[in-house]
Amino acid sequence: MTIPSGPALAAIDDLLPPYARELGMIAERIEDGLPVLAYDFSNRVQGRPGYLHGGALSGLLEMAAIAALRSDLARRGVVARLKPVNIAVEFMRGGTSQRTYALGRITRAGRRMANVVAEAWQDDRTKPIATALMNILLVPERD
Repeated sequence: MTIPSGPALAAIDDLLPPYARELGMIAERIEDGLPVLAYDFSNRVQGRPGYLHGGALSGLLEMAAIAALRSDLARRGVVARLKPVNIAVEFMRGGTSQRTYALGRITRAGRRMANVVAEAWQDDRTKPIATALMNILLVPERD
């Protein structure tokens, strides 16, 4: 279910780090309570001519995973600092010169560790161009 939500999207955009903004990432919409991030193809994300750079695509997957986890934690009222432990990215096909989307889904979120999967696609959601598995340490915020 897609829920357009202006204030919620603006709040997610505000949480994106400068790196994400520099690459042109935005929170495009909310699906099932999770943000879908996107960026348009540009020189900022281009690798070889006409294709996405693998690092820029990995960055989009990482930001989608973190945005999904932040949204989930906020819904549950949990305040924690996120410390990425590792990320494994699988590239499935070359990303071409068009808009790219990514969505993270939490597979497990405990008190100290979260596991998140993210998927990136372009024109056809059923044909992902890359996926990632990310493990994130949750460090409780101290007052």
